Amino acid sequence: MAKRTVKDLDVNGKKVIVRVDFNVPLKDGVILDDNRIQAALPTIKYLIDNNAKIVLMSHLGKVNHKDADALAKDLETKSLALVAARLNELVDTNVVFVPATRGEQLETAINALNEGEIVVVENTRFEAGETKNDADLAKYWASLGDLFVSDAFGTVHRSHASNYGIAQHLPSALGFLVENEVEMLNKAVYEAQRPVVAIIGGAKVSDKILVIENLLNTADKILIGGGMAYTFFKAQGKEIGNSLLEADRLDIAREILEKGKDKIVLPVDSIAANDFANPTEVVTVDDVPEGFLGLDIGPKSLALFKDELQGAKTVIWNGPMGVFENPTFAQGTIGICEIIANLPDVFSVIGGGDSASAAINNGFADDFTHISTGGGASLEFMEGKELPGIAIIQDK
Repeated sequence: MAKRTVKDLDVNGKKVIVRVDFNVPLKDGVILDDNRIQAALPTIKYLIDNNAKIVLMSHLGKVNHKDADALAKDLETKSLALVAARLNELVDTNVVFVPATRGEQLETAINALNEGEIVVVENTRFEAGETKNDADLAKYWASLGDLFVSDAFGTVHRSHASNYGIAQHLPSALGFLVENEVEMLNKAVYEAQRPVVAIIGGAKVSDKILVIENLLNTADKILIGGGMAYTFFKAQGKEIGNSLLEADRLDIAREILEKGKDKIVLPVDSIAANDFANPTEVVTVDDVPEGFLGLDIGPKSLALFKDELQGAKTVIWNGPMGVFENPTFAQGTIGICEIIANLPDVFSVIGGGDSASAAINNGFADDFTHISTGGGASLEFMEGKELPGIAIIQDK
């Protein structure tokens, strides 16, 4: 059944707890990219316009609760204070930041909210019980509000106290961001217009096995690049030099190739080097020289992938084609961006993570139908898994 959305709730005058994803990159006390704050604005502004009393909860980074010194540093450097200040610049209402995750200060601030105002709670991961879905913590947080809205797609694949736990106690709904993510990914994976071409990259076969197996049921072609391709080449008996190899995944790679048969398309050449800093060579994938490692797909592979993408009506992409952080080995990934950007009448989705970063950072953000905000969540969606942070939300 379809899940309730924020529009299905009567939020007027109610205290609405919203799990947002404010896990923004920070450096030296500066927010490097506020895209995640911007992505939460449609739901936040809807609640402001409809006279809700808004309580925003989010994590920020990973917090080490096992080491006292590391915890002290995390508590100092991973506060949501900067995020709350940025949010205050983006909305036309009063934003109060509370440097606490429980207690009188937080409760007083929430109880003092006027309609349309916002409280930002301190980093949820400052609580050790957050990632363990501690029952008492979830019940306490739920006691702070009347309604719950899930709008952090980046965490819906996890059963944490601030998403799954609170939703066990309060009337709940999806925010606009999560609603849109589910709709877009569903259209790409399960309701796709054919032909469907999936592009799967990244370092490891083990990270993408379930995605490939699920997409074999729905895609017409699966193009494989990135470091994971070399495990498939080795499974075919090719020489891969020092290229990335998951030797314990060779049997699975053979099974996928046998199951995929004509659906799976592998690269035919690579950009290789014997060291990241040394000159590169274009080599065939049949014989990577000893001591060399493949670090990007080559020009013939890019041309092959371009041919395979022609006529596609749906394109799903997850994972870069090479070590794209290094400009020398980013051409395959950038090339895929350019090819998809120029496909006519295509529904194109990037499943978050590194491929999303590559598209956004290279100026292709507006050339895709949808770029997911959650790498891990979109990956598990494409694997066909149930996402607990969505499953717990009440049906319409």
